Amino acid sequence: MQTAISIIIALLIFGLLVLIHEFGHFIVAKKNGVVVNEFSIGMGPRIFSRVAKSGTRYSVKILPLGGSCAMLGEDEDNEEEGSFNSKSIWARMAIIFAGPFFNFILAFVLALVVIGFVGADISYVTSVDENSPAYEAGLRTGDRITNYNGAHATLGREIYLEDYVNPLDGSEISISFVRDGEEKTIRYTPDTEKKYMVGMNYTASDAQAEITKVNNGSAMDEAGVQSGDVVTEIDGTKITTGKQMSEYIVAHPFGDKDVNMTVKRNGKEIDVVIKPQMTEIADSGFTYNLGREKQSFGGIIKYSFTEVRYEIVSVLKSLKMLVTGKVSANEVSGPVGIVDVIGDTYTSAKSEGVAMTILTLLNLAIMLSANLGVMNLLPIPALDGGRLFLYLIEIVTRRTIPKEKEGMIHFIGFILLMALMVFLVFNDIRKLI
Repeated sequence: MQTAISIIIALLIFGLLVLIHEFGHFIVAKKNGVVVNEFSIGMGPRIFSRVAKSGTRYSVKILPLGGSCAMLGEDEDNEEEGSFNSKSIWARMAIIFAGPFFNFILAFVLALVVIGFVGADISYVTSVDENSPAYEAGLRTGDRITNYNGAHATLGREIYLEDYVNPLDGSEISISFVRDGEEKTIRYTPDTEKKYMVGMNYTASDAQAEITKVNNGSAMDEAGVQSGDVVTEIDGTKITTGKQMSEYIVAHPFGDKDVNMTVKRNGKEIDVVIKPQMTEIADSGFTYNLGREKQSFGGIIKYSFTEVRYEIVSVLKSLKMLVTGKVSANEVSGPVGIVDVIGDTYTSAKSEGVAMTILTLLNLAIMLSANLGVMNLLPIPALDGGRLFLYLIEIVTRRTIPKEKEGMIHFIGFILLMALMVFLVFNDIRKLI
């Protein structure tokens, strides 16, 4: 039953994201006078359809998997009146760009709802160690951080993201902040110390102690622990929440002795032995806000834009980590993995009531919608970004790319994307077993 609910919720979310994406293509195509042969909600056989006076067939199909926008002559060497290819290159670019752009619009609208109800995690300093270089440099509790090591820091999560992507290593830290309406910038070298570490991130909350990241080559990685595993026991002590795990680690710091840990993966408990590694770590000397606070009407608008920017930057930085090898391909999730994440999110949130469950799922939809928008804009053949890239080549060279060559490029890209999809599905299933 739980799996069925997760799949249904996932289908509804994916369906909404794809439908909005296709609606973006549809509405801009119509505005530019392109004939749309069919606009459909869902995929597969039609269960209802109607042809409008404009000639467009509006259909509802049996599978709730998004939708489609079929334009006249879109993939053909067809320049008859009203066809896609009869329009100027700027009109065609606008039509193609509209799909991803509407995903960003959807993310913004959903952010308005979420932030309107639960607020935003404004990036202000919650405490500063008086013996730290940060305090000596002039940072104080209540300072509103605006830039952290070159990264925008309107939200607390933006600071967390920057530390996640570029962990402190003892190099100089640069922080810009606002105090009493005045903006200041400080630089300081953080304190460092050598400690035994296991190389993981986890949820330190009242929810289950889920591992959110395992560093490549770390003690946890070598022990076979995976992102998504839930810690249930450490050295004979039962662990039920992330907060309890955090308190246990503070009371029992990692040392040179092996750590016996039990993790739950797909309902099965696995015993592992962790061998902590001596690591030099840096301490920023301060803590910052990650809690959401209610906002005024203007604040809701402002932080909804910021939320979308944060999600877009998160995707771009994650892609950079993947390309540079900071994240392994095994940590990338495909459709099956995303369904699993949606299911876990629903399971964790439903105990907090219907309203909070809906807001939590909407928050996940914001991330997925922004993700879909960014991924579709990558210059990869068969994606919207690939088509835009070819149009840019046409603009620069002032030569039209023959449709048969363009079609072949997109066909090859489609085959490669399908191969990637097969890999991701296989990888998701392997992690679930």
